Amino acid sequence: MSGTVVLVVLFAALMHASWNAVVKSEGDKFLNTVVVVTSAGLIAAVCLPFLPAPAPESWPFLAASGVAQVIYLALVAAAYRSGDMSQAYPIMRGTAPLIVALASGPLVGEVLSLQKWIGIALICAGVLALALESRRRVGANRTTTILALVNAVVIASYTLIDGLGVRHSGAPAAYTMWVFVLNAVPLLVWTLIMRRGELWPHFVKRTRLATIGGVGTLGSYGLALWAMTMAPVAAVAALRETSILFAVAISAFILKERIGSKRLAAVAFIAAGAAVMRIA
Repeated sequence: MSGTVVLVVLFAALMHASWNAVVKSEGDKFLNTVVVVTSAGLIAAVCLPFLPAPAPESWPFLAASGVAQVIYLALVAAAYRSGDMSQAYPIMRGTAPLIVALASGPLVGEVLSLQKWIGIALICAGVLALALESRRRVGANRTTTILALVNAVVIASYTLIDGLGVRHSGAPAAYTMWVFVLNAVPLLVWTLIMRRGELWPHFVKRTRLATIGGVGTLGSYGLALWAMTMAPVAAVAALRETSILFAVAISAFILKERIGSKRLAAVAFIAAGAAVMRIA
């Protein structure tokens, strides 16, 4: 994998961990998620008139991705409401790339080299080690674990859908913007119906969250989709999960969650996996 692609995906990973931390940091986790997604959708809608339309062959992928993304965001909010980010995040993000790697051969037709498999295995092993360590801690929540595992399947699904869709689109930037517009509309409508009167006051009080989170999630996923046009979907999906390195740092220094030696050892596995992916 080229150095440019690796750096782009690592930056996307930083952005991804940052917006997740913003959602976790304050107040109602579901409304935080809606605010972030709506902000990203508005930014995307403003950009769309200046971009070429995605090819019609990619439209079914956009529709399927929109459904999967709404489910994903609802599960993110539920998992963070029930437990620590440091418990839920590793399970969600560590299991998904392994599913993608196993499915990308028959579904996408990509054959990974031995080095890429080693890199993916190291990253997944490190992230899942963090998840297991979290379960052993006092206060680890079974509901959070279940929600995170279910969401890992959803993450793998939309990763494969969008990995194929962006390649059919002929316009990665426009495809990304449509993903976020189609994601924001149903989530916003559902929230306005189910929690009428709560969203606007929440948004007004959290304009910083909306701005940082909206730019973070849009930029993170957009960069990852671009990388999937340049490298195997499974390799990009795994490398993107180095976001856990940034998530652990955010959990420790900003959210003040406890980080022990076992977590640091797991982080070393993830870093080693990223290094292997770079030279693969």
